[in-house]
Order: sequence, then C-alpha cells, then structure tokens
Amino acid sequence: MSQENRLEKTNRINLLFDFYETLLTEKQQTFLKYYFLDDFSLGEIASEFEISRQAVYEHIKRAEEMLEVYEDKLGLVRKDEERSELLARLGKVLEDSEMSALHKETAKQLLRQAEQL
Repeated sequence: MSQENRLEKTNRINLLFDFYETLLTEKQQTFLKYYFLDDFSLGEIASEFEISRQAVYEHIKRAEEMLEVYEDKLGLVRKDEERSELLARLGKVLEDSEMSALHKETAKQLLRQAEQL
C-alpha cells in the first residue's frame, strides 16, 4: 500500500472512529487508539497487552470492519459531509445575494449557528 493510500486510510479510520467509537468494544477502542492515534506498532501493542502481533492485527482489522459496517448502516460521516457541503453552498449564495445588510447579517448568524450543530 502506498504512503498516500495509508494516509488516506488512516484519516478515514480516524474520522469513522470519531463518530462510532462508543459502538466498539473497549479492546477495539484501545487498540485503534494505540495504532492509529498514538502510532504504536503492532509489536508495541502486542508487548503492552502480552498477546501476539497477529492477535493485535486481527482485533484492529475487525474494528476497522465494524466501523465501515456502522457507516454503511448509519451513514453519519456521509451525512455530516453532505451537511457541511450544503452549508458552504448556502454561505456562498448568501454572500452573492442582494438582500439588505441587516437581513444578510441575520442570515450569516443563523448559518454560523447551523455550522456549530
């Protein structure tokens, strides 16, 4: 796997983890945190938990698969990305609109509030 693909995969797993962390087992959460967030090697994790590298690899693989299953079923990441895109487009439309300065400022405030949700 190329360096670019590894980085893309790591970013995706981290994003999915942000949304679905609590749906994973405690062990899956711990291993993913060590591997993806703290950049531990399989060997370092194995040593820490006194299990084989293969066992660590299987736990991580299973956790990755579960994150993808949750996204397939719930679509929270996809919905968040779509929401962000729509809010950006709405902001652009607002900037280009010819409404009064007062209405435009009110709309911008509402847009900022929506972005914080």
